[in-house]
Amino acid sequence: MAIGKNPRSAIIDGRKHAAELLTTVGSVIKRSSHMPHLAVILVGDDPASQVYISNKQAACEKMDVNFTLVKLPADASTDMVIQAIDQLNTDDTVHAILVQHPLPQHISKYDIAMRIATHKDVDAMHPQNLGLLAMGTPFIEPCTPAGILYMLKREGIEIAGKHAVIVGRSDIVGKPMALMLLRENATVTVCHSHTPNLREVCNAADLLVSAMGNPRYVTVDYVKDGAVVIDVGINRNPASRKLCGDVDFENVLCKSGYITPVPGGVGPMTIAMLIQNVITLYRRRQ
Repeated sequence: MAIGKNPRSAIIDGRKHAAELLTTVGSVIKRSSHMPHLAVILVGDDPASQVYISNKQAACEKMDVNFTLVKLPADASTDMVIQAIDQLNTDDTVHAILVQHPLPQHISKYDIAMRIATHKDVDAMHPQNLGLLAMGTPFIEPCTPAGILYMLKREGIEIAGKHAVIVGRSDIVGKPMALMLLRENATVTVCHSHTPNLREVCNAADLLVSAMGNPRYVTVDYVKDGAVVIDVGINRNPASRKLCGDVDFENVLCKSGYITPVPGGVGPMTIAMLIQNVITLYRRRQ
């Protein structure tokens, strides 16, 4: 279905798509001779990170994937994190490694990404894996952008030839999302905090991906009629304290062609894609 041609706004159900993907992944796990194993490193006690890790652990337990959490204090040095990564790199029972972001400011993200063994790099953070992604021949794809593409394709949403605008340039979502949409033949614009006329740029998008982490910032006047709106943000509404996205969902819903809710949109797909990536790395090791 072409972008903007839907006669009514459709809510993209991330939970449904995640369940479908995990059903397929589950059949692969059942045929495996050993249990795949994901190890996650958490530095500090960021509340949002703890929620994300809890969700990942629950998904692993449900899917019969071994899960190990390595917790380090907030004042841990880069060398301490590297030491934890090295131990997991050399552990043959561990098939996938994830360092939970955000990291404390004093930790070198580059040094951490460089240290993860490329064949265990479940979220494609190593420069080699990012380089392969940029070349269009990825070894593994970052979980959140891969989950977004999966949903778009399952919904039958046309990407080729469309103008995609990404708000946010993080190494985890914004940059790899741009590379993956380019691979799908979209025309891509990446916006950030220094982008002038952000509202006008967003309003020209056939496909708008918001990953800025600013609650309900994207209002209806940022959205083109019939646009596909993908909300990656997970925030707390300052007034109600309830979870909300970057998008003013209730008002944008009436103008968009397709839209993802928060919660229940991108989040479940990120977890499902993480499990799939663990299985992919596991099978390559076999």
